[in-house]
Amino acid sequence: MSNDLNLQQMMNAFDELDFEQRTTTNLENARNKQQMTAYITSLDFSLRRLLILQDSINSIVEEKQLDLVKQEHIQTYKTKIINLSRQYNIAYQDVINIMVQLRK
Repeated sequence: MSNDLNLQQMMNAFDELDFEQRTTTNLENARNKQQMTAYITSLDFSLRRLLILQDSINSIVEEKQLDLVKQEHIQTYKTKIINLSRQYNIAYQDVINIMVQLRK
C-alpha cells in the first residue's frame, strides 16, 4: 500500500514537472512575466544578444502602440461622421460623399 502511494505521488510529481516544463519552456504558452522570464533565461543568451532582443521587443511594442493609436483615431473619425449623419439626418455614405466633394 505504501509503495502504491509513493508511486502515485511520484507520478503526480512527474506530471506536475512535465506541465511546468511545457508552460515555461515555450514562449507561446507563456502568459505572465514569470513564465516569459523563465523561458528567456533558459535561452542562455549573452548580454549582447539580450540587448538586441530588448531593442527588437521595444520596436515591436512601439509599432503595436502606434497601431492602437491609429485605430483609435479611425474610430473617432467614424464616430464623428456618424454624428454628422445623425445631426443632419442624412446617410453615412452621403456624409462621406459630401466630404469628398468638398475636398476636391
